[in-house]
Amino acid sequence: METIIQIQNVGKTFEGKDSTVEALKDINLDIHKGDIYGIIGMSGAGKSTLVRCLNFLEKPTTGTVCIEGNDLSKMTDGELRKARTEIAMIFQHFNLLMQRTVLDNICFPLEITGHKKKEARQRAKELLEIVDLSEKAAAYPAQLSGGQKQRVAIARALAMNPKILLCDEATSALDPTTTKSILKLLKEINQQYGITIVIITHEMTVVQEICSHVAIIDYGSLAESGTVEEVFSRPQTQAAKKLVFQDEHQYTEMKGKRCIRIVFTENSSFEPVIGNMVLECKAPVNILLADTQDINGIAHGQMVLQLPEGEQIADRMIHYLEERKLTVEELDNYVG
Repeated sequence: METIIQIQNVGKTFEGKDSTVEALKDINLDIHKGDIYGIIGMSGAGKSTLVRCLNFLEKPTTGTVCIEGNDLSKMTDGELRKARTEIAMIFQHFNLLMQRTVLDNICFPLEITGHKKKEARQRAKELLEIVDLSEKAAAYPAQLSGGQKQRVAIARALAMNPKILLCDEATSALDPTTTKSILKLLKEINQQYGITIVIITHEMTVVQEICSHVAIIDYGSLAESGTVEEVFSRPQTQAAKKLVFQDEHQYTEMKGKRCIRIVFTENSSFEPVIGNMVLECKAPVNILLADTQDINGIAHGQMVLQLPEGEQIADRMIHYLEERKLTVEELDNYVG
């Protein structure tokens, strides 16, 4: 697939009066044209700094960012301004102009790049149809809900026909139902117009909802990257496991020490496999965690089980599950 964003050895250091903060350390990522790419991490991990490096709102201290093979660091100011018209951005708090109507907010980027007023207004009306807000053209931001404000921000971002849309915590200020509607809109935009979307978030559910690939940033470093399905099914690092399991607590009163994580897909959802395993092995298990996630429209379930203390019976249970083509992973120090 064609690479549209190439991040090579990117580092970013902020120099303070009394201290130095290394926000990013040697990040390497390739994002392909047409992807919906998630960049996820806990608060303070460096993900927002990384997204601002993608359009050079923050210039990396080291390394390079290339858009369609063009190194942003080698561009003149004029070339960089032109490149930024193809890299739109939406934010957590919308950044709308409160004194302008919805229609005028969408016209704004067209006006400052020299488009005629009539042409800008026509384009804005087309975009309002795309985000399903035509009836709000004359309204002001203060009269809109959070979800409607974000739809206006998306329409404004699309005004210049960008190739890339950067979303920095774009759903963090929204309730779950509104978040789902915004993610659905972003997916439709990606599919209909082929715009590459990069989503910065601390919520694994957002990544699972629409992203094809994900990178996990942890304390400024790239902990793990791959398809969403790969990372969800077999997280390799502690940072990834923390986000996937969504459970930071240790269980201190459990006696058994061996715990396993099982991943279910649509192919294994019809058999009551845990019940059958308990009957077959004639020993109980303790369910510590169980949930279902939707990853690109396919149901994936996960379960964390505490196995009996006897090594032989625990091994037999793992073998039983693996024979049924389930993904089984032993967890270290899940109970303690």
